[in-house]
Amino acid sequence: MTPVSIKVKQITNETKTKTKDNVTLKVNTAVQYKVDESRVNDFYFSLDEPERQIEAYCDDCVRSQLPALTLDEAFESKEKLADEIKNRISASMSKFGLVVERALVTDMLPDESVLRAMNEINASRRQREAAIEKAEAEKLLAVKQAEADAEAKHLSGKGTAAMRQAITDGFRGSIETMHDSCGLEPAQVVHMMLVNQYLDVLKDFAQSGRATMVVPHGPSAVGDIEAQIRNGFMQASMSNASMPPPHPHGN
Repeated sequence: MTPVSIKVKQITNETKTKTKDNVTLKVNTAVQYKVDESRVNDFYFSLDEPERQIEAYCDDCVRSQLPALTLDEAFESKEKLADEIKNRISASMSKFGLVVERALVTDMLPDESVLRAMNEINASRRQREAAIEKAEAEKLLAVKQAEADAEAKHLSGKGTAAMRQAITDGFRGSIETMHDSCGLEPAQVVHMMLVNQYLDVLKDFAQSGRATMVVPHGPSAVGDIEAQIRNGFMQASMSNASMPPPHPHGN
């Protein structure tokens, strides 16, 4: 009589099938089983080639479950498929003294062309997501840059307005001071200030040594400037002389 081992054994099996979306799939399973010590006689005298029968039950279970599932659903249902294999083999083989300890779905291998297509799809999806994220980042950067430019222009405008207000206040103060101290009218004061600023600009350009300014020039340029300044003062004097004297107040 051949001795019967009661150790836990493992048998592996490969089943080829198709999924609901017509993808050819290889399913690798592993079944761990042993002989019940109290039913050794049933196993020895009632069962022949238990490995082949377990393989047949694995094939039958896999081919009855996966055709109802898509490829993605099949990968998500590995645990459920393993439990179904264990329950079906246990129900069928327990009467022969076999105890199924565990059933495992160790791997699911689609066809090579399907694997390449899946990898391309995943790569395309990741590239699309990366492009979207990059576009969102560029959009956010552009918005922030626009906000910063708008704020800078706003502050620059406020600064320019404050500078112009200060210049205006300075001109007003100068006009009022010269009117009170010298009796010049506002138009005369403004004319004098413009002439002084013109001369100051020419002086700054001459002293800098690096700046270049193109102005009308000729043999009479200096005389023209002198005549313009002189005429301005003469016109101011004539305007003051033509003004009627104030009437004396009667007693």
